[in-house]
Amino acid sequence: MATSSRSGNALAGRVALVTGAAKRLGAAIARGLHAEGASVVIHFHRSGQDAAQICAELNSLRSDSCSTVQADLLHAAGLGAVVAGAAERFGRLDILINNASSFYPTPLGTITESQWDDLIGTNLKAPLFLAQAAAPYLQRQAGLIINMLDIHAHRPLPQHPAYCVAKAGLAMLTRSLARELGPQVRVNGIAPGPVLWPEAGVATALKDEIVAKTLLKRSGSPEDIVRAVLFFAKDAPYVTGQILAVDGGRSVGW
Repeated sequence: MATSSRSGNALAGRVALVTGAAKRLGAAIARGLHAEGASVVIHFHRSGQDAAQICAELNSLRSDSCSTVQADLLHAAGLGAVVAGAAERFGRLDILINNASSFYPTPLGTITESQWDDLIGTNLKAPLFLAQAAAPYLQRQAGLIINMLDIHAHRPLPQHPAYCVAKAGLAMLTRSLARELGPQVRVNGIAPGPVLWPEAGVATALKDEIVAKTLLKRSGSPEDIVRAVLFFAKDAPYVTGQILAVDGGRSVGW
């Protein structure tokens, strides 16, 4: 995705940590927050070159406004250091975006413990422990957590039981954290529809079927998700504990 044409300063002085931000939707979110004035910490696991490229791009637009942090989110013991490092880098932390996610099929009868640990770890365990570590920093700034979900937190996807369970847990975690961290910190979720297809590819017929189930009969774009993130960050001070479906009506037209 090209750098957004959006330009403003509504988030000037704020600092956001975005997990899984070296590519795809995470990169779009990082760019969108930066375009509104935020300083951004880009988390990555293996995509160091992509993360460095985005960070250089953002720093060229506004000096010393982006940094990167490498971490395997499955190692919960190191997540406190990820958050502390992000907060220390810019002197505060205002926004945590739990975007990083593993996604692949686990047909019943083939599920391994390592697959379970990976899918639960990236989609549920890491967001919990990152939120726990970030809470003291966010409380000082009346901050925000946004968790990235999808429709399969509520409607099971065939051959993906472990992933669906993880996202269902993240939906409840979103509401639980809103209760635990209020009134200082708002916690919300975004459930994208067909805005980016899996990197492994999707058959054309399946794409057509998924799009046909949306009420708008078309795919969305990463920019649609960025707008939702910015809504929560800029324009929704009285919204917490909510999950916003940005899916062209697919959750209604299922």
